[in-house]
Amino acid sequence: MHVSLVTIVVEEYEPAIEFFVQLLGFDLVENNPSLTNDGRPKRWVVVRPPGANTGLLLARADGDQQRAAVGCQTAGRVGFFLRVDDFIATYERLSAAGVEFVRGPVTEDYGAVAVFRDVAGNQWDLIGPA
Repeated sequence: MHVSLVTIVVEEYEPAIEFFVQLLGFDLVENNPSLTNDGRPKRWVVVRPPGANTGLLLARADGDQQRAAVGCQTAGRVGFFLRVDDFIATYERLSAAGVEFVRGPVTEDYGAVAVFRDVAGNQWDLIGPA
């Protein structure tokens, strides 16, 4: 058993795909037309870190309640954790690409960590070896 997908609600598909694929280096696994429960068009967009089993379903906000959740899906807490082998190189590459870091690198007992925001405004820990 494993978690297959986690949904991230985004404003629009294309900027989210660009952020996760072009900036973070995730693979675009699926990008297919679909329909909402009431028949309106949407897309099924899944991205995933290379070699990972768990992916992110990028879901365009539909309605006021979902639009209000964009960027605050975890109530302002870090809700997503991206572990990398080469922390310094990844941090420098993401910083140079314009990824917004809200807390610079620090060393914790569990490794090196910095906090960044994704395209929707959600906070992520970038984590590497100590």
